[in-house]
Amino acid sequence: MSERILHLVCNSHIDPVWLWEWEEGLAETLATFRTAVRFCEAFDGFVFCHNEALLYQWTEEHEPALFASIQDLVARDRWHIMGGWYVQPDCNLPCGEAFVRQCLVGKTWFLDRFSREPRVAVNLDPFGHTRGLVQILAKAGYTGYLFCRPDRAFLPLPGDDFIWKGYDGSTVIAHRAPDHYNSRRGEAAERIERWLSEHPGISEGMLLWGVGNHGGGPSAADLGAIAALQGERTDIDIRHSTPEAFFSSLAERRRDLPEHAAGLNPWAVGCYTSMAEVKERYRRLENSLFLTEKMAAHAALNGLVDYPRDDIDAAVRDMLFASFHDILPGSCTVEAMEQALRRMDHGLELLARIRTRAFFSLLAGEPQAQPDELPVFVYNPHPVSVRCPIQMELQAAEPNFDSASYRMPEIQDRKGSPVPVQVEKESSSIRDDHRKRIVFTADLRPSSLTRYSVRFRQIPVNERPFPEQPEELHFDTGSAHLTINRNTGLLDLFRIGKTDLLSPGACRFLVMRDDADPWGMRVTSFTDTAGAFTLMSPEECGRAAGVEGDLAPVRIIESGPVRTIVEALFSHGSSAIVLRYKIPHEGTEVEVEARVHWAEPDRMLKLSLPTPLSGTLLGQTAYGVEEYHEQERELVAQKWLLQQSGNGKQALSVINDRTWGFDRRPGELRLSLLRSPAWAGHPVGTNRLITEQDRHTPRQDQGCRMFRFWLSGGDARERRAAVEFESRLKAEYPPALCCFPPGEGTGPVPAVTLSNPRVQLAAMKFSEKGNRLILRLFNPLETAESTRIALPVPGKRFSATLAAFEIQTLAIDLESGEAYATDLLERRLDKGMRP
Repeated sequence: MSERILHLVCNSHIDPVWLWEWEEGLAETLATFRTAVRFCEAFDGFVFCHNEALLYQWTEEHEPALFASIQDLVARDRWHIMGGWYVQPDCNLPCGEAFVRQCLVGKTWFLDRFSREPRVAVNLDPFGHTRGLVQILAKAGYTGYLFCRPDRAFLPLPGDDFIWKGYDGSTVIAHRAPDHYNSRRGEAAERIERWLSEHPGISEGMLLWGVGNHGGGPSAADLGAIAALQGERTDIDIRHSTPEAFFSSLAERRRDLPEHAAGLNPWAVGCYTSMAEVKERYRRLENSLFLTEKMAAHAALNGLVDYPRDDIDAAVRDMLFASFHDILPGSCTVEAMEQALRRMDHGLELLARIRTRAFFSLLAGEPQAQPDELPVFVYNPHPVSVRCPIQMELQAAEPNFDSASYRMPEIQDRKGSPVPVQVEKESSSIRDDHRKRIVFTADLRPSSLTRYSVRFRQIPVNERPFPEQPEELHFDTGSAHLTINRNTGLLDLFRIGKTDLLSPGACRFLVMRDDADPWGMRVTSFTDTAGAFTLMSPEECGRAAGVEGDLAPVRIIESGPVRTIVEALFSHGSSAIVLRYKIPHEGTEVEVEARVHWAEPDRMLKLSLPTPLSGTLLGQTAYGVEEYHEQERELVAQKWLLQQSGNGKQALSVINDRTWGFDRRPGELRLSLLRSPAWAGHPVGTNRLITEQDRHTPRQDQGCRMFRFWLSGGDARERRAAVEFESRLKAEYPPALCCFPPGEGTGPVPAVTLSNPRVQLAAMKFSEKGNRLILRLFNPLETAESTRIALPVPGKRFSATLAAFEIQTLAIDLESGEAYATDLLERRLDKGMRP
């Protein structure tokens, strides 16, 4: 027997959706699995490897006998459960907790159905991989990671076998498969011989093979040719194998492997932005899930409702499906996109019903409303006190029929103290004095409902407040100074203290030249400017706004004791943007809201933020924080960016609600909002145009899209410590509702509270199995952080210390009250909690 070994890993890359809808993906899954079962029985020694719990679930549901055959083969080690995730997701865009759920849901299901737990995570087709995965993998029981992209042309690595090091210092062994995962039907033996000729000095290697992308897998001709080659080559042991077998050999020479302490990017940088409608819906589903889990757990801990495991599990699977690497990145067809949107809407509706049930249950113990009171309740899902603006709508029992008066709301907190409030234009357009949109600043207790009381008073209609229109748009919040240029509609000054955080001309919308490829396969940046949006004329503004006559292109539309809103209307080509600056009357945080009416094919839209700050740039990634050095290259971050000054003392923070891609150049950040490529416009060859030239080819994201950003700044250390929670607050925003409690029951005690706001409560949920409360804590800072934790379990108070960038999972047994640490699969570790 030769000492050289080549591990052949037969797989079939099956996209559940891509150029097809899920029903066709199901059909190909069943056909492929039937073929693989037949070959496992017919060819001695052959092992078929496949991952993705979703495809196995489909098989169990639609062809139980086939599923039973696979279970039998797995038990005999003839079929290998590979990877262990629910699907192969995009590996840059989901948040850290979403990646945790890929492992948790996938591995839990495989353990339940097959008693198998993969130790090598497998993401062969995703287009890049965040460094934050390393800690998640290590704490979910993985020792290895197998991937294909980016290839050597896009990402030089110290070797295709290496130690991948995470933000917290965790490591896994990683292998990049440079020959990718597919082989053409009937050419597997040729592929093997080519690999052998190209790697004459390697003592042990691995090669993936199998027909992929629409089912396929092994073929009888290939298996026969491989058997012949195995007999011919006495110089190397060519064996049917598994990723785990190959990674075991890598582990034996771990000390010799080089280290890589960075993400695995870039490739297909257009996917950071393509199909913005899907990305918005996905982000909304993520946020809704983690908010709803906290509310449902809070209500269940107080005995008010049963924890709705089944519905939450269904919503989690909707989220995991939508994160698939041809849905979330925006590279599928319009039909597949519509199915994904429908699936996400299903999850959102389930969560909305759970959240509403929890919200109303938590009203227990609240007194009934007074005769003239409209009670308003705001739920804070976060374990620390929060002060934030609340925007909501309500109405009295009937309209105000007195045309000489106007109904003004007044708000009091629970102690009866007045709270400043302003009225803004409501969502509807019924021009009577009835429906009210109110905005007020709420002070919210941790993990609790907070009650406010709204009452109306009548004022003369001529005293109704309307915004003034000063000649110059200068604003002073006491902490920040801003100037909006009436001639350009752009932000010319954003100063906090004595530091200018933005240069004049900020919030300009740039149009970049692009093409019909949603992946951006052949590029690493989008830096060729085709034009910029400019202010409309008063006549154009009038038409765009649907008013009679002209309208000033820049004007104040709302003003009161809470905030001022300035609106500006822009156009470019066939597109328009309604831009609103929401400027608080206190504090440093300015909201920028852009309603984009987009009609530009093969173009990208970017928001330009010129800044004099030239120091370190940081951005949020999946359970980590990345430091960016590249200039004029498309990069990826999640909910926030932090640009520091050259001396490191000041910083500008930018939080978003639905974008990922951006680039930077000296003196400027440019956030990517939209692209408009063709649906699944895959480049073929070097000289062929992507789209047919004899007809109209639809493009992505034509129509109306909304984007929101929050700009703030100040002391760099304070910004760095605060921005993670600020972004979480925007994502899991406190829900508010005017409702009337029955005045019965006992008031609930708060859910989990933390003494340190820098430590994040990323998730609070009930365990997958058993009766335990699961807390996921995360330290987003470069230094260790400690916190005291209080639970609504009698006598439960304990402390936790988290190292830099550490994820820590805690379980509380709700029957015994015992608290202990677990891994990400909720399995107990030998680590109790300090009281």
